[in-house]
Amino acid sequence: MAGYLAGVLNSIAGGGSFLTFPALVWAGVPPITANATSAVAVLPGYLGGAAGFRKELRSLSMREHVQMSVVGLAGGLAGALLLLVTPTELFSKVVPLLLLLATLMFAFGQKLLALVRNSENPLPLLPGLFVVAVYGGYFNGGLGIMLLAMFAAAGMANMLLMNGLKNWLSFVLSMISVVAFAIAGKVLWVEALVMMLAATLGGYQGAALSRLLPVAWVKGGVVVVGLMMTVVFSLRA
Repeated sequence: MAGYLAGVLNSIAGGGSFLTFPALVWAGVPPITANATSAVAVLPGYLGGAAGFRKELRSLSMREHVQMSVVGLAGGLAGALLLLVTPTELFSKVVPLLLLLATLMFAFGQKLLALVRNSENPLPLLPGLFVVAVYGGYFNGGLGIMLLAMFAAAGMANMLLMNGLKNWLSFVLSMISVVAFAIAGKVLWVEALVMMLAATLGGYQGAALSRLLPVAWVKGGVVVVGLMMTVVFSLRA
């Protein structure tokens, strides 16, 4: 059920990881394993999203694609390795802060985008991408809006291209982190595949729901869930 609802949320407004990760933890999965398994569950959605922006992505040169993909791979791997060497007790204490950060990014991401887009001093793209990729390899929540904000801060203005890059680089850095998690034996494959299939179905049906439900209502619900998860995991820690 969590995977299905996560697919619905991702299709309408995003924020599906606020459901998949807590659901696994509540089912008794250790937090680090839950984070790794959740990363596998959402992986195909990124690739499908990138495919929808093929035209925009083709506007970039091969050199630009290679540079950003390599930086995304390096950052994602660094974040995954950092997670794997983090003691479970420490990660349990860090999770509430990560959930709060992801929730705030989700809630105020559009305002942040407008703020950084109006900056007169663009940030270097590749170093900024590496930092965000490290975060994404460590903890997936809020990754999309962080990538968009980083692109805007680097001077990008084409929102369609930014969304295409967001999905492609999310796939790239998540893929390498999943490989690291799998080698380390931190992925529960049965649970991940069930969530993956459910999320795919939810995403398909969420597209129809998106025509009926105001996005603002859905985003508000996601923010409430994120804040609730922050409080619950704070009490658990």
